Amino acid sequence: MTGGQMEAIRVELFGTDARVERAVQQARNLSVSKAAVLIVGENGVGKRTLGRYIHENSGRSAQAFELVDCSLPAQEVENRILGHRDNATGRFNKGILEAANRGTVVFANIDCLDEEFQKRLHKIINELEDYDIDVRLIATTTKNLSKLVGAGRFYRGLYTIFSNNAVTIPALRERQEDLERLARHFMSEMTENETVNIDSVAMDRINSHYWANNIHELKQVISSSISNNSSLLDESAYEVSDKKSVNFMSEDDSDGVRLMSLKDAEKLLIKKALIHTSENRTQAAKILGVSIRTLRNKINEYRTEGSSYFVNLR
Repeated sequence: MTGGQMEAIRVELFGTDARVERAVQQARNLSVSKAAVLIVGENGVGKRTLGRYIHENSGRSAQAFELVDCSLPAQEVENRILGHRDNATGRFNKGILEAANRGTVVFANIDCLDEEFQKRLHKIINELEDYDIDVRLIATTTKNLSKLVGAGRFYRGLYTIFSNNAVTIPALRERQEDLERLARHFMSEMTENETVNIDSVAMDRINSHYWANNIHELKQVISSSISNNSSLLDESAYEVSDKKSVNFMSEDDSDGVRLMSLKDAEKLLIKKALIHTSENRTQAAKILGVSIRTLRNKINEYRTEGSSYFVNLR
């Protein structure tokens, strides 16, 4: 990777906040070793891109880079990691651990791995050398894995492989200077106008938005405002982003929204907000637009009803 390419990754996709620069520098320092890395941050902050940044700055950059999204169905994830035989052709498709030998494998959303498979994967990773497989392992998560280990919801052995080298990317809303600069950058890039300006009123609207999906969402909003030739003060741009952030795409009706009772919808939204914020109730309440007391009462209500997620919520 050339110096120009590195600068483009840092400026466009991460930011110049001191915490971000420390995270990028930490990632660059780790890239020269074989050590497994855990990248932590909310959706849309650039965890996968940082994983590729580590690969591209390592001695493995000329080798394979493979990624599996562990939030996909369990069997699909297992097949992708370990390989499987195609029923139609009878051909065996290599798993990414074998396919990326001498390269890098990224386990995106590792917290979503099936609990039994977590134990199996831990054993397999520890035996890779026996099969002459040498891969750099990177995992990403939006969760506090240590907390999940303590709650018995993530396998401690697997956590130990990655936990010694954790890199955290802070949320975009916590970095006002980055937010403003990135907004101008994307606006300039998408309009092909190097001197683009965002007026103070529009910038105040940008600063007041929660940005649940961070940089990814910011790009969506700016792209929507440009495509529709509308102002960044126009709520429709933010509504497009919000609709993409909360996805009800299973058992849909013709409008793309799964029908359910208002009570079930409320429970689902609260669950999604808690999952998105790694169960930080203050942040979840802010996303939902309710008081922390209201959220706490709802959680207690769902616990009393026996809803499994809320019963196990710490």
